[in-house]
Amino acid sequence: MTQDRVIIFDTTLRDGEQSPGASMTKEEKLRIAKALEKLRVDVIEAGFAIASPGDFEAVKAIADSIKDSTVCSLSRAVDADIERAAEALAGANSGRIHTFIATSPIHMQYKLKLQPDQVVEQAVRAVKRARNLCADVEFSCEDAGRSEIDFLCRIIEAAIDAGARTINIPDTVGYAIPHQFAETIRTIIQRVPNADKAVFSVHCHNDLGLAVANSLAAVTAGARQVECTINGLGERAGNASLEEIVMAIKTRQDVLGVHTGIVTEHILSTSRLVSGITGFPVQPNKAIVGANAFAHESGIHQDGVLKHRETYEIMSAQSVGWHTNKLSLGKLSGRNAFRSRLEELGIQLSGEELNAAFARFKELADRKHEIYDEDLQALVSDTVTNVEEQVRLLHLEVASRMGEIPHAHVLLSIDGAEREADAEGSGPVDATFKAIEKLVGSNASLQLYSVNAITEGTDSQGEVTVRLERGGRIVNGNGADTDIVVASAKAYINALNLMLSGAPKAHPQAADV
Repeated sequence: MTQDRVIIFDTTLRDGEQSPGASMTKEEKLRIAKALEKLRVDVIEAGFAIASPGDFEAVKAIADSIKDSTVCSLSRAVDADIERAAEALAGANSGRIHTFIATSPIHMQYKLKLQPDQVVEQAVRAVKRARNLCADVEFSCEDAGRSEIDFLCRIIEAAIDAGARTINIPDTVGYAIPHQFAETIRTIIQRVPNADKAVFSVHCHNDLGLAVANSLAAVTAGARQVECTINGLGERAGNASLEEIVMAIKTRQDVLGVHTGIVTEHILSTSRLVSGITGFPVQPNKAIVGANAFAHESGIHQDGVLKHRETYEIMSAQSVGWHTNKLSLGKLSGRNAFRSRLEELGIQLSGEELNAAFARFKELADRKHEIYDEDLQALVSDTVTNVEEQVRLLHLEVASRMGEIPHAHVLLSIDGAEREADAEGSGPVDATFKAIEKLVGSNASLQLYSVNAITEGTDSQGEVTVRLERGGRIVNGNGADTDIVVASAKAYINALNLMLSGAPKAHPQAADV
């Protein structure tokens, strides 16, 4: 690999999933992994194999399916984690074990309760164990942004000697400032005597809004791998955004002097897929993938763009996947044309999933004059839930008149038995949720209710996200429909089915090292 190539390491499926409410099923993770492979992401961190049986199965399924990207599993610096990661990656065309241990004084003292010598010893042992099971090993110094430079150099040298070929310097808590972080990376590369035997990587969090800036500063200092996520998804304020990193590198090659292998035209479709599956909507003014990213309201700006695009646009909308995307399909369109368009969007369905999605498409075509790619993304996310439907919406009636209390009547199928209930509420959605709760009795609290129009126009589908919490478990439900109350009911029931589907996923950083 040339020195001017930056490796893109995507951790949407691992760190991104640690966002409260962003937990994904194995099938959803596999859909995103295939989109990342199409995007030409170099390394896909598929999960934390030992965290739960579900995480193990997801990492294994992705390792067995993905051929053009390296598939990676995270592990703490302990044998059980490393062995579980290797087992999950056994079928990978190209696999990587990513092992980590904390290196900052505050983490070593209060979390690990280990002395620095013990941390180095454990790191070396872990890298050697991983190298015996997998040829590609990455070592991370957790909380490197608050670690002492002398200790970082010492443990990195030891990890490289033990067999690590990628060394990751994470700003775990988003504490770094760009010029200071660049100097840290530069110093490490200069001072570690065997630095030439490893690729240096960075993993920046966005607590101060500087994740992308810190990552790019590190690239100027010699880092040649950037760990990032689609839409900047991740714990707390999130991670460095893949789309921003990639397009900054592509747009400012004159300054950065590096490139990536990302096929940027697939950025938007991947962003929408992740947003739809996780239920985390993209803000309209989000760089690259926001609805307003290439919109111009000012007359001066509009005039300039019409005369010469580059007066106000530093990159083309088409370069990241924006285009005129009206689908020329309607009620008379066949299944093959429908499936072909889905495949162009990176969505592959077959069997009953395809039948269900096609039936929903025909329904939508009866109600909506123009169908867009965004409609198809929402339709598929709404249809392919990959979770057992203990609760299904069969019928909904809502009465809402000015000056009167809104009323809802719902008919549900609960474990195969039909049940119905009525309820009143402060609005039609509130009444609907209360009627559903009368029948299900989940005792979950509503944490978030969000509505987004998928496309423009009054006949647009509304996409609703509902976040529920019960006993410390948080789930997101999604629903889409041209009727916003129906979409809300679907989202609430989708969240309930997720809530009822099983135990929460173990959080890797909550486990004892």
